[in-house]
Amino acid sequence: MSTHLDARDPLVVNTHELVRRAGATRPFHGTAPAPADLGIEVIGVPEGAPLRLDLDLESVVEGVLVVGTVRAPLVGECSRCLEPVSDEGVHRITELYNYPGREADEDELFLDDELLDLEPAVRAAIVLDLPFSPLCRPDCRGLCPRCGLNLNEHPEHEHADDPDPRWSGLSGLDLGGDRAADEGPAAGD
Repeated sequence: MSTHLDARDPLVVNTHELVRRAGATRPFHGTAPAPADLGIEVIGVPEGAPLRLDLDLESVVEGVLVVGTVRAPLVGECSRCLEPVSDEGVHRITELYNYPGREADEDELFLDDELLDLEPAVRAAIVLDLPFSPLCRPDCRGLCPRCGLNLNEHPEHEHADDPDPRWSGLSGLDLGGDRAADEGPAAGD
C-alpha cells in the first residue's frame, strides 16, 4: 500500500541507487526534527528537537536494511522526586524495509516506490528504549511520603513516630493526673 511519502521530509530517504541491487550500501548521516509524541508519559523527546541519525542502508534481496543509531535529547521528570530530568539517548535501529508487493506481515515496513520513511523505525527505537521510571540520579531519595518534601534537598528530614493506633482509645483518659487533687483534703486539714 503506497502512502505517497514526501521526499522533502527530513525522515524520508530516497533509495534510488540501492533499489534491487543486492549488496549495495550507502551511509546516511543527518539531522531531523523530532516528530510529535515521541516518548511516554514521564519522559520523551521534545517535538522539533534535533534527532542525529547515523545509519547505513544496505540493499538486500527482500528490500533495504537500515542499521545504525539515532541520538536524541530526552526530557521528563524523575519518577521518585518529580524534578526535571534531561539526558541524551543513543538508540539502535535495525529495520528492514520490504520491496512493494513482497509478502510480509502487517506490521512490517515497506518502501514507497524508492522512498523509505524512517519515522516508524526511529519511533520504535526510541520509545521502546525509554525507562519507565526515569531517575534524576541513581541514588534519588524521592519525596517524603507524609509531607512531600524532597528528601534529596533535606536528607535529615524526619517526622516523629506516630503512636500505635491500637492505643488510641486510651488517649482521652486521665491516667495519673494530679493525685493530690483527686484524693481530696489531706487528713488534719
